[in-house]
Amino acid sequence: MKFNEYLGQRLEKLDTSEFEFQELILRLMNYSVISRAESQTEQQLFDRLVRCRELIEEYLAVIGIQLLIEPRFEYARIYPPSSEIPGMKEAEDNAWSGSLRQRLNQTETALVLVVRAQYEKALREGKIDEQGYALDSIESITIAMKNLLGRGLPDKITERKKLFLRLRQLRLIEYRHEEAFENGEGWIKVHPMIMTFVSNQAVDAIASLPSESVITDGAAITQNETRDNDKFQIENPENEVSNSEQAKVDKNKKSRKTKKMQPDNASLIEGDA
Repeated sequence: MKFNEYLGQRLEKLDTSEFEFQELILRLMNYSVISRAESQTEQQLFDRLVRCRELIEEYLAVIGIQLLIEPRFEYARIYPPSSEIPGMKEAEDNAWSGSLRQRLNQTETALVLVVRAQYEKALREGKIDEQGYALDSIESITIAMKNLLGRGLPDKITERKKLFLRLRQLRLIEYRHEEAFENGEGWIKVHPMIMTFVSNQAVDAIASLPSESVITDGAAITQNETRDNDKFQIENPENEVSNSEQAKVDKNKKSRKTKKMQPDNASLIEGDA
């Protein structure tokens, strides 16, 4: 029996057409997440996903993709092969680095980490609604970023709107009016799926940081890219040097203690690591 014939028989029992199945698979592959509360379209897709769950899991398992369905908060997310699902499954030892992984820039990474920390704080304080959402203000997030990471939100309104839009596309937050970002007095709702998007290790790492530290691109490996030998890294880009260059710096400092004078260019460092 050909695969298409087998698939057709399974779908017929599930009262689902091949087009509907294809639409569901493509939605998961393109967006990696479906949230039932997001829209009427995603409501229909989520209900279809629940109905066809077993078949979808079998289909995705062929290429190593893992499906997580959270029935309480009504969302589903797929994870690349060998991924770590925060709080559920540790990453396998595999060199996979495909396009399914979410690649966030420096600012996006910082905001995701802070939003995750803010959600956990609301969880501890019991400030979660019946759907699992936490309500937080832009002002509170800005303060948290400065306290935890020593940085604030982008000064330009367009960049700030783009930043929050990125998190909304990932279904991590919800908000209604973009104008709220202009005066910093707006509010957002943090989706409970933030807990399975960022690992506890990443949150613990920023909690122990000095306030002057900043994050490098991709430092908080969201969407489960953390490995035992790939730790959460915090660096200061203004003083970023390689290990060999750092050794030179230490050597120069030591030599200056024993020498009264040195040539002006004796301790120059090539600054771009």
